Amino acid sequence: MRIEMRAGYEGTGPGAITPDGCAVELYARLPIGQEPDIIAAAVPAGAHILELGSGVGRMTHPLLDRGFTVTAVDESAEMLERVQGARTICSPIEQLDLGETFDVVMLASFLVHAGDIEVRRGLLRTCVRHVGPGGSVLIQREGEDYHTNLPRERIDPSGFTVRMVSAEPVGNGVNSVRAEYVFPDAVWTQTFLARPLTQHQFEEALAEEGLRVESYLTPDRTWVRAVRVAAAE
Repeated sequence: MRIEMRAGYEGTGPGAITPDGCAVELYARLPIGQEPDIIAAAVPAGAHILELGSGVGRMTHPLLDRGFTVTAVDESAEMLERVQGARTICSPIEQLDLGETFDVVMLASFLVHAGDIEVRRGLLRTCVRHVGPGGSVLIQREGEDYHTNLPRERIDPSGFTVRMVSAEPVGNGVNSVRAEYVFPDAVWTQTFLARPLTQHQFEEALAEEGLRVESYLTPDRTWVRAVRVAAAE
């Protein structure tokens, strides 16, 4: 069943485009950075991780290689077709209710910055619903300059260019962000809605859903380990 494009989101380029404007072929090409090492250092060895928004498995596969068990969730069946070696579940994250809990719940890819506040709340409630006693929620948030000093670009060592073209206000604290990925043989674009959050606003958003920041895992504070507060137990 085809899922309709989310309002305010768009993607262009070869291959299937997901409801939030991501191109499957693009994400199958993008390399992974230090994220698997950051995660591995922050959670118990051999933990069972619920990966929310797994995409094609860019992070899933390195985590499997490091000995973790992963349940990968994505709303795109085309993305999940690329995931190997993990249990996969096709579902919008904010609607997920598996009736089970995990050692670690992971919400990466800046999803916590969803433009729609109700979507963000749904994402965080899914995290709370699925994290087990003594478990943790790992969240990737935007850097402080993500929506400023645009346009800017980065040339990846593998030979493609990432351009953050613009972040235009569309009202109610939300920006419409446009990114371009230029490869020698193909070009992809993605337009999506994102809500910038200061550190204080981010922590308030977590607290609203029964989470608190336990620690920031990277010097730029883009990776966060959160835990359930006692009132949410």
